[in-house]
Amino acid sequence: MTTETFEFQVEARQLLQLMIHSVYSNKDVFLRELVSNASDALDKLRLAVLRDDAPGADVSDLHVELEIDKDARTLTVRDNGIGMSYDEVTQLIGTIANSGTAKFLQELRDAQDAAGADGLIGQFGVGFYSGFMVADEVTLVTRHAGETQGTRWTSRGEGTYTLERLDEAPQGTAVTLHLKPADSDDQLHDYTSAWKIREIVKRYSDFITWPVRLLPEPGEDAAEDGAEDREPETLNSMKALWARPRDEVSDEEYHELYKHIGHDWRDPLETIRLQAEGTFEYQALLFIPSHAPHDLSTRGYQRGVQLYVKRVFIMEDCEELLPPYLRFVKGVVDAQDLSLNVSREILQQDRHIRMIQRRLTKKVLATVKDLGSSAPDRYTTFWREFGAVLKEGLVTDSENRDAILAACSFATTHDADAPTTLKAYVERMKDGQDDIYFMTGESRRAIENSPHMEAFRAKGVEVLLLTDPVDEVWVDAVGEYEGKALRSVAKGDIDLSGTEEEKSGAEKEKQGEEYAGLLGWMTEHLGEDVKEVRLSSRLTVSPACVVSDSGELTPALENMYRAMGQEVPEAKRILELNPEHQLVKTLNRAYADRQDRTELTETAELLHTLAVLAEGGRPKEPARFVQLMADRLERTV
Repeated sequence: MTTETFEFQVEARQLLQLMIHSVYSNKDVFLRELVSNASDALDKLRLAVLRDDAPGADVSDLHVELEIDKDARTLTVRDNGIGMSYDEVTQLIGTIANSGTAKFLQELRDAQDAAGADGLIGQFGVGFYSGFMVADEVTLVTRHAGETQGTRWTSRGEGTYTLERLDEAPQGTAVTLHLKPADSDDQLHDYTSAWKIREIVKRYSDFITWPVRLLPEPGEDAAEDGAEDREPETLNSMKALWARPRDEVSDEEYHELYKHIGHDWRDPLETIRLQAEGTFEYQALLFIPSHAPHDLSTRGYQRGVQLYVKRVFIMEDCEELLPPYLRFVKGVVDAQDLSLNVSREILQQDRHIRMIQRRLTKKVLATVKDLGSSAPDRYTTFWREFGAVLKEGLVTDSENRDAILAACSFATTHDADAPTTLKAYVERMKDGQDDIYFMTGESRRAIENSPHMEAFRAKGVEVLLLTDPVDEVWVDAVGEYEGKALRSVAKGDIDLSGTEEEKSGAEKEKQGEEYAGLLGWMTEHLGEDVKEVRLSSRLTVSPACVVSDSGELTPALENMYRAMGQEVPEAKRILELNPEHQLVKTLNRAYADRQDRTELTETAELLHTLAVLAEGGRPKEPARFVQLMADRLERTV
């Protein structure tokens, strides 16, 4: 058959060079990746046969086969799985069109240590290329199950590869590595050594569902010692860890399973086992990662856990088993009573799947909550990595809202280092305090320096400091906790009179009358920008601040909706003045004494703009603001 030569995609060439001149400290991972690919191919064939998508395929003895040839210095990883067609080889191996290679290269450059670099191989789906870490040349022979023609792909990793159509080829895929010489200085082991192959498979692939067999090595005296008659050696136990009793499985085995299905090189933060018996039986083994993946909050993130039915692989990313706000959870669910020929459409309607989702969700949330008391350090890691994602559930999952709130923690003015739960906040509330106070902002420092916080700081009233974008949304969706309303310190009229001694009603009324003229005049002159000018009970140091009316969107939430393409009418805000501030007192006296209030109009405008700046906003007309400030500064010099 005709052999054609092709050039690799630019990014693929860069990736190949990284593999050939590898900086990875652990080159053993190449076999883990190739065996994992082979196992995936067997899973896909089994599933295709169940769905009648692979007529004529042989599934009588599905397995992975390893063959060593010491004389030729080759190692072959062979499977009799789904295989690939000529076009699939071109698309999947020739161009890496959709494998995230560019992102892989960037992450690799940013990796801080060798262990981190090792894990990126599997994370970005470029495991096949890891063969070039240990081989000068890689040959792939494959035939798609049910087809008659095969394909041979060959490359030395030097920028080109060849493709050849074959009239005959066994079902599945065989990857033959023409191995480099062993080099202990480069940590390049002798991969023609059977004991080394056994060690790698046992470490990385013992839990693979399919048998991984090592063919006996032929020697010069093979006929004499009976090597030709020896049976292949099965290297892995093939025991489904989720089906084995807890006391028979070590933490290391659980961790290796997580690394395989989660494409991670780090140990999981927490392992969750669940077994349901009775009318509907299933087993689940879930993992909470210790680090958030780089694309967790992107639209294309592949979420979901692996679904098995009676230990038969059904689906890689079953989204129906966990809600989107738990998309960071990895693992396996093995159901006993589902149909093998199940589709995503059927899963969406299946009541058993909904039952599993409800139970898994409650179990994960309970586990996170328990971490807060039993393992505070691990909980801190969890919240740092996944807290913002978990809080999405406060908006989308009203059924489990209480359980989510119980698992949440929030930064607080009570302690600069330790976050608090809502339960602990309520227990610390001052006598006479009816509401749970919070403020949203870009950072803790920005919130703490906000004028809105002054009265709360002065009176020692605790405030939750919320800095994630989702916080702007969930506080309105939740509304209250244990009968205590969630109140923003930057919205509405704040009354802290119940927390300590305050001015009498008569004194407040007198003060209101004293400033009534100024407030009315400022409301009229600033009418284009503000809804109302009033006296403030939340300021102790600053002369003024702007607040939103109760029930209105905050500026940050308005901007968020606009960024999503939604039209949001711009709401006027309220300007509050501090009647105890010298600037405000002077302004009030000047208003009463002067008939010509031209300068006072400019002062009122400046006061409003300074209040906007103080909360992190920007002037409506920056050039006019600068001009007014420059004029005022000129008069003071």
